[in-house]
Amino acid sequence: MFYTENGCFHPLAIKPSESLPEQFTFPFYYTPHPLCIVAAEELKTYLKTQTDFEHNFGLDNTKEGLEIGKMFGVMIVKTVEGQLGYIAAFSGKIAERNHIEGFVPPIFDTLDKNGFYKQNEAHLNRLTAQIESLEQQPALEKAKIDLKQTQLESVKTLDDFKRNSKAEKLKRKQRRIDAENQLNATDKALLFETLKQQSIQNNIDLKYLKLKLADNVKTAEAHLAELLQPIKKLKQERKSRSARLQKQIHEQYRFLNAKGETKDVIAIFETTDLGQPPAAAGECAAPKLFQYAYENKLKPIAMAEFWWGISPNTEVRRHGQFYPSCRGRCEPILGHMMQGLNVEPNPIETAGVFKGELEIIYEDDALLVLNKPHEFLSVPGKTIKDSVLTRMQAYLPDATGPLLLHRLDMSTSGLLVVAKNERTHKHLQKQFINRTVKKRYVAVLDGVLEATEGIIDLPLRVDLNNRPRQLVCDEHGKKATTKYEVVAVKDNKTRIHFYPISGRTHQLRVHAAHRKGLNTPIVGDDLYGRLANRLHLHAEYLSFEHPIERKWVSFSCDAPF
Repeated sequence: MFYTENGCFHPLAIKPSESLPEQFTFPFYYTPHPLCIVAAEELKTYLKTQTDFEHNFGLDNTKEGLEIGKMFGVMIVKTVEGQLGYIAAFSGKIAERNHIEGFVPPIFDTLDKNGFYKQNEAHLNRLTAQIESLEQQPALEKAKIDLKQTQLESVKTLDDFKRNSKAEKLKRKQRRIDAENQLNATDKALLFETLKQQSIQNNIDLKYLKLKLADNVKTAEAHLAELLQPIKKLKQERKSRSARLQKQIHEQYRFLNAKGETKDVIAIFETTDLGQPPAAAGECAAPKLFQYAYENKLKPIAMAEFWWGISPNTEVRRHGQFYPSCRGRCEPILGHMMQGLNVEPNPIETAGVFKGELEIIYEDDALLVLNKPHEFLSVPGKTIKDSVLTRMQAYLPDATGPLLLHRLDMSTSGLLVVAKNERTHKHLQKQFINRTVKKRYVAVLDGVLEATEGIIDLPLRVDLNNRPRQLVCDEHGKKATTKYEVVAVKDNKTRIHFYPISGRTHQLRVHAAHRKGLNTPIVGDDLYGRLANRLHLHAEYLSFEHPIERKWVSFSCDAPF
């Protein structure tokens, strides 16, 4: 059993040497506090051995059903009496349940059989069943076929008439030509008048034929529309009811903060770029933990979240690993809920600071090649203006054109090419577009690969709910291809060369970490792996045709790891 006599509060012993954090965890970028690790390990032990619920996390090949991993969260809290402990939560549902003893409850229970959601859901399901029944009626299918056939017959009849009219017109033309030499003036005049009347009659017949055919199509369309009308009416009712239900649900998600203030999810998201709450807003573990803590007079001390189970097909999630809260759904909500708490500063706002001089490894009148340091932006960000581009604009005040030919992720170090004039930029840009530029990256992976070389082909797109993370997406992703070869294996780490054929955002990082790729993240990857002293990814080699000298040039820069 995970629950105790205190319900969702789990007492936690603290060593005399263990100090509490002075500030609450910044949930979107953090290193788990030791107490959070202790609480998480206790929760993981429970998940490994529990018999309280049956859910297929994808960790046991003998289990049947859909495999779904889940995010769990623990929050270190202190009672008003000063007792230290933790509370735990899971994102969404587990085993089709919102309530599992020992875990904090949902903010709103959509599974309550007596609640308005289930009652309205049942009504929506009945509407859907009615719609499907009407859509499957034989008369509707016959009406669709009849309309299609009427349209095809109309086109064929019209084409046949026009083809015949064209042939008759040619005959009339020939008769006029023949009449010029064979008939006297009177007979010729009579013939020409007859032919004229035939031509007029043909145009009249075409007009009435078009009207008749259009009427036939209109009749078939009206019959189909008559059968579709009740379906359309039911769909409109379902859409209207669904929208009202969604609004009613959103109104139930009312979030507290440390000041005791309450705000619903609609008000929270109306000032964001989205303008309205995304799907499942408020169902993540973090908002549940804050809400329970505030409602039960528990003081939040620290928090951490970890993934349990198989990774989704699109995302990179590793079993048992800690992850930050999602940005798309949770950032606006937690931004409200953490008001009144003393929270750690956002480390992202101070990232990207580089006080040294950029290392230029080659320069001539047309271009230069530099070695970008890690954790430094290629171009200015929303809050950080210092970047390679701004430095180059200051270094080359007379340069023309966009300067940068390509970019590197902030965390990636290595070679970048800068064009000093527009002509050079266009020439080099063409080489990048045509993929004739040879690039090689070196990385250290957090594990050992079975294969020694190969090609990864996984299409990528941005995770709209968790920027700047990328997703693997066959439907909407852009093609992304990477060649790789293993260089060395040491201390359970793999040194590898990457040869990106395409240049998507985070391509090498996702291709390394995703379970359909190498399933081995790059050391120090804070987005798709585990935080370390730095991301062990470096652009070490570039080769291209020099735009002025028209000869092949190559540049290299050893990795600092």
